Amino acid sequence: MAHSYTPGLKVLKKTLFKKERILPLKGKVLVKKGDKVTPDTIVASTNLPGNVQMLKVNNLLNIEPQDVKNCLKVKEGDVVKKGDLVAETAGIFGMFKSSVESPVDGTIESISDTTGRVVVREAPVPVEIDAYVQGQIEEIISEEGIVLTSNAAFIQGIFGIAGEKRGKIKILVSNPEDEITEEMISADLKGKIVVGGSFISLAAYKKAINLKVAGVVVGGFNYFDLKAVLGYNLGVAITGTEDLATALIVTEGYGSIPMSNATFSLLQTYDGQEASVNGATQIRAGVIRPEIVIPLSEDSSNLSDVNKEPEGIKEGSLVRVIRAPYFGRLGTVSSLPSELHKMESETMVRVANILLKKTKDLKEEEILIPRANLEMVELE
Repeated sequence: MAHSYTPGLKVLKKTLFKKERILPLKGKVLVKKGDKVTPDTIVASTNLPGNVQMLKVNNLLNIEPQDVKNCLKVKEGDVVKKGDLVAETAGIFGMFKSSVESPVDGTIESISDTTGRVVVREAPVPVEIDAYVQGQIEEIISEEGIVLTSNAAFIQGIFGIAGEKRGKIKILVSNPEDEITEEMISADLKGKIVVGGSFISLAAYKKAINLKVAGVVVGGFNYFDLKAVLGYNLGVAITGTEDLATALIVTEGYGSIPMSNATFSLLQTYDGQEASVNGATQIRAGVIRPEIVIPLSEDSSNLSDVNKEPEGIKEGSLVRVIRAPYFGRLGTVSSLPSELHKMESETMVRVANILLKKTKDLKEEEILIPRANLEMVELE
């Protein structure tokens, strides 16, 4: 039987979820191998160097650089507060003195006789890394972080914005074709991860942000509304660093697209249960997909490995189209012809015959499509 290797999208009922939690700089790991942790458990911490404030003392005092040392009131290593005297001239008969004060709290890091500049380093910035999901510490990476494992249900989306959030799942609609409307978003959803069907409007998403809903999981979103949310055109950048109260995870694509039955049913199963989500997305090399992680019981039987590479599509595989004009449509592979096929662009490519599934607005149909325009949907 023919196979084709293609990126996969995972919807897993029960898997062994693994996650690295790594510090940006070397620091201290605060847990031990085998420890059980909650999402809020701080597993590692470090201090980022504070910002540098460079004082051009010679210019500020209108003196030569070599004369600065005679005016200094501090030395290297001294701790200063904002407003503390750093340097001062003798003045004329003790009057008409000029002075330089520290603009921030910090430490005198260096003094240059050559340039007449004094460097003040602000206080270090503490950084803490939490566990993100409930689980167990499998591995300690000395001075850097940990590897955590969790028995979990795991769902990947196709696009997302904003970073890590957590909260209880709240299903807002009765079927995967329903839209989330502005009226559905209420104050009692603060801190929850709400799940819709085919679409959420810009007005509804903005209301969710204002009410500090933790996350929105939905089939589709209008691409052109992203600029109204972010304030800039997204392009093909990496997402996940946006300063938004509410993460958005789109499971199917842009526009109004019903959420797949498998994804919607799995989320329905865990209505009211705690989950962690991350909207971070990268669609270039080194693919990063938005994710929903729902920790399960400690039962470790019949677990698949979430990090396992997919075997590739074959006849009967469930796939998703990732290029227009069928973007977001799900279908089943009916055959994988071995010969190259000439497309409208005159290029010769390997193709697949796909039987597209019927949706609310679209009929079932069979198409011939380049294999590069497909991704595998992994269901377990």
